[in-house]
Amino acid sequence: MARITDPDCKQCRREGCKLFLKGERCLTKCSFDKRPTIPGVHATGRKKVSEYGIQLREKQKVRRAYGILEKQFRNYYEKAAASKERTGWAMLKMLELRLDNVVYRMQIASSRSEARQIVTHGHITVNGKKVNIPSYQVKVGDVIAIKEGKQKLEMFASLKEGKAVTPKWLEFNTESLTGKVLALPEREDIDLNIQEHLIVEYYSR
Repeated sequence: MARITDPDCKQCRREGCKLFLKGERCLTKCSFDKRPTIPGVHATGRKKVSEYGIQLREKQKVRRAYGILEKQFRNYYEKAAASKERTGWAMLKMLELRLDNVVYRMQIASSRSEARQIVTHGHITVNGKKVNIPSYQVKVGDVIAIKEGKQKLEMFASLKEGKAVTPKWLEFNTESLTGKVLALPEREDIDLNIQEHLIVEYYSR
């Protein structure tokens, strides 16, 4: 399975903001805090960014934050453009409804990359059935749970010691290790500073 292999911290530096690709480490020992400059020996001497460059960077920022390759990201854009909703928001909503993102937002995993691994390894069920496809689109009313035979694993057992803080469109019970999609996400529920109109302009060129 193809995946992004660039070092996580270097991706944040390239986009000029924290993408929280390493979970809790991004809040404590984050190299972006020490070196917020663009990677490369010529970073400080770069010229003013063009309009196209600004659009490209916004697209790359969102793509890297959600851990998606270019072809799949463009497919999301094309589906959104064909919908009756605003293209930018429709695309973001599809990204938020990915199973790996929902697992991350329920705080089952500390980062989206970890959530993707958990899903791929078959630790998650949707409505009682195992789903190992990170891009699976969840729907309102879907019950997301950690597979019963995996709940005793240390990484999941430790969840019972705390309380999950989720966006209002999701809920997760740390005692039963079961969550539910209560509603569709709203624009204000996005936890990243995203200007989706720049992405639409990029692909509309």
